[in-house]
Amino acid sequence: MKDSHEIKCVGIVGTGVIGASWAAELLAKGLDVSAYDPAPDAEDKLRKYIDGAWPALTQLGLDPTASVERMRFSADLAEALDGVDFVQENGPERQDIKIETYSKMDKLAAEDVILASSSSGLTISPIQEGCRHAERCLIGHPFNPPHLIPLVEVVGGNKTSPVAIQSAMEFYSSIGKRPIHVRKELPGHVANRLQAALWREIVYLVDEDVVSVADADAAVSWGPGLRWGAMGPIMLTNLGAGAAGGLRTMLDHLGGPIESWWKSLGDPKVHTDEMKDKLADGVKEAAAGKSLEELEGERDRVLLGLLALRNQ
Repeated sequence: MKDSHEIKCVGIVGTGVIGASWAAELLAKGLDVSAYDPAPDAEDKLRKYIDGAWPALTQLGLDPTASVERMRFSADLAEALDGVDFVQENGPERQDIKIETYSKMDKLAAEDVILASSSSGLTISPIQEGCRHAERCLIGHPFNPPHLIPLVEVVGGNKTSPVAIQSAMEFYSSIGKRPIHVRKELPGHVANRLQAALWREIVYLVDEDVVSVADADAAVSWGPGLRWGAMGPIMLTNLGAGAAGGLRTMLDHLGGPIESWWKSLGDPKVHTDEMKDKLADGVKEAAAGKSLEELEGERDRVLLGLLALRNQ
């Protein structure tokens, strides 16, 4: 597999929101990007997205060689993958489509090129089965938007080589990401499973009229969410007892109550139309007339401020 310093051009397969964000990030890091998408208007949308993301990336700090001109686009997969050193696939979240896409990429990309998928929940083992060079296939799952959120989950499959895992970890680190190695395949990987657990309880609490949509969001973003932006929940628990002493002291003190809360966690209904309407109505009320673009801008401004602190 190519070392991180050998990766000069990254192939972006699929240029929806995630693929476009990856492209912007990579260009900002001074890399060349070769983008592919078969949709008729894909190139225009991609370039518009990158132009919109560029001010935030400039604020974070551009590589001296960064330029939006370092991207080429093709609606032909073979042309797009010609000469690339790493591939980040961002196609639809459907196993059948990814199996087909990986089979094609495996035939077109050089043997030492890693094929990483941005899949948010699919496992790579069934996807790599049809690949001759299955050892270079893996999951490289970012968080939305990838050009702002550093986390990348790296997950191998049954046939993925340790060398490919290590090479992907090193590459993501080299462009300023914070990769974690997920050692076992599970649907949803790790971070999305953690999000799903919290989402499950939020849906239950809103459905039971314990709390409004706005107050449920406030309970997270103005409470534990602020702390989670600084440290993870395990390390924060370690700090919780103060001078009295560490994680073990906290669990000795609060382990029992926490276990009782576990037992009372809700078993919400599935996402029925009624529940979707209730959540959507709550979102509309909480947004107070702000457009999606305004809400995205608000999110990004806060993220940029937090990233500036974290980067110190």
